[in-house]
Amino acid sequence: MTSQINPTDIDGNYPIAGVSNNTQGMRDNFTNTRTNFQYAAEEITDLQSKVLLKAALTGTTLDNNLANNVMYNAQIRGFSGTTVAIANTSGTINIDCNAGHYQSIYMAGNISLGFDSNTWPTAGTAGMVRTQITVDQAGRTMALPLAVSNGVTGIQGFSSNVITFAQAGTYEFGFLTTTGGSNITIFDLNRPLSYYTNDVTMLGNLSVSGDIFGNVTLTDISVGNVTATGNVVAGNLNAAGLSLSSNVVSVFNVTGNINGGNLRTPGVISATGNITGGNVLGGANVNAVTHTGTTVSVSGNITGGNVLSGAVVSAVGAATILSGTAVPAGGTAGAGYKFSSVANLGVFFGSGAPTLSAAQGSLYLRTDGTTTNNRMYVNTNGTTGWAAVTTAS
Repeated sequence: MTSQINPTDIDGNYPIAGVSNNTQGMRDNFTNTRTNFQYAAEEITDLQSKVLLKAALTGTTLDNNLANNVMYNAQIRGFSGTTVAIANTSGTINIDCNAGHYQSIYMAGNISLGFDSNTWPTAGTAGMVRTQITVDQAGRTMALPLAVSNGVTGIQGFSSNVITFAQAGTYEFGFLTTTGGSNITIFDLNRPLSYYTNDVTMLGNLSVSGDIFGNVTLTDISVGNVTATGNVVAGNLNAAGLSLSSNVVSVFNVTGNINGGNLRTPGVISATGNITGGNVLGGANVNAVTHTGTTVSVSGNITGGNVLSGAVVSAVGAATILSGTAVPAGGTAGAGYKFSSVANLGVFFGSGAPTLSAAQGSLYLRTDGTTTNNRMYVNTNGTTGWAAVTTAS
């Protein structure tokens, strides 16, 4: 503002010494002096109520409330924000954003987060607050108000405006609104994108250059490949809800090894390394290079578990069964290569003459046979009847 104080209203050369002076001039000087003092008092009082101060004036309390007025074209250095430690640890907790932009909560129970009324600036301006949430144990939940509706996709453990924490730890979230709090955006601030404690949902491709540890679950994915140049180790690789009949294919393409758990998919499993240890389940393709129809084809080894398929099983490498079973005396029913839907029709093995029960036509290979009439046997009656097959010397 322009000051109303006018020092030119006062004649500094009046009265003139040594002469008779008109008293009107003295009265004018006194009047103008009093007016200027009045202007000064009003303007100083106005400044005291409006300016920003480094400290409280004598006899007053410091109050630098800008009442949402604009500051602009400023260079700020050494700026800090107020922190607030919220005392409540469970139940409904309302955040007053005016109290400080960084607020912390220690969860000793499930909480329902809210924001105090009139806590946000008016619509058309941005209001922000950052929260530090310390979770004491896995499984705690934090319910958010329905106004928190933006930025929720990808928040770990988020479902129906409730965040479930899979691990204890410290988490930080930011909240922003430009609508006076009617619509709020949430930001997951301190968890790196490469670290997940909750389930991960993917609609696209998962490409990993290192190893995958633990379980990878893909449910009802219409398209998407799982590609790893490293190893898929120790857990289950599980793809459910996929349909080949509707041209929906999930490809598992691993140049390393698939070890340890279960591999379930109606799609294509492609491995140039080994598939080891667990179950490979599917009426689909386990395919090392190319696939046709329902062929199961592996250029490496399939070792240790069950390969279940209503398809053709083809292996360029070795196919081994019962690798942990010692040769049984007389054979064991069910322990061998079995064919068709007929119970125990197949090729069995053992030491000594066969004593097992098997379907008629089954073969028995004797590991300690020494002559042309005791090296191999054929079942003759569907139970324990066996006849020796004459072999060449």
